[in-house]
Amino acid sequence: MEKKKSVKYLYNAIFASLLLAILFVPPVKILVIRGLMKIGLFSPDIKQTGNTAGLPAISIEYPDRKKRELTDFKGKVIFINFWATWCPPCIAEMPAIDQLHEQLKADTNIIFLMIDADHNFGKSIPFIQKHGYGLPLAQANSYVPDNILGSALPTTVVFDKTGKMVFRHEGMADYSDDKFAKYIKQLANAK
Repeated sequence: MEKKKSVKYLYNAIFASLLLAILFVPPVKILVIRGLMKIGLFSPDIKQTGNTAGLPAISIEYPDRKKRELTDFKGKVIFINFWATWCPPCIAEMPAIDQLHEQLKADTNIIFLMIDADHNFGKSIPFIQKHGYGLPLAQANSYVPDNILGSALPTTVVFDKTGKMVFRHEGMADYSDDKFAKYIKQLANAK
């Protein structure tokens, strides 16, 4: 009877330790989230967004200090992900976004922007390089409207070629899903 009790306590201690690790150790949390993505959780909902805001006049800056206006990209599909290096859900979804980018980067009608919400290229550039991502970094140098970013990281938005926001998702998602790639391709090939 004593042995059964001690085994039960051992299992409870292991379970509690795992739960605490998931909650308080970012690399463990990221690993668990990525595992859940692989089994089909966190798939983005591709239905039309209720918010059909037009392309905002956001000034962006690249690591080489070149500046562009978001409106310069009208006529192309624009995939924007707002993220930060300290955000475990942002880090967890990064491989899926990188995979989507690799799959679609040859299409000149699609623009990817990974906007560093912390405005700190000193952290985001080494992070991207360390992980071998080919994602284009930028930072917003002007106000980002709440209907675009809001208050959650990560947040991903997609604008169609007319400049209308057609997708917005707060929180992590698995963008490597074939349905999502097909959706972006359809937007890019729309007349």
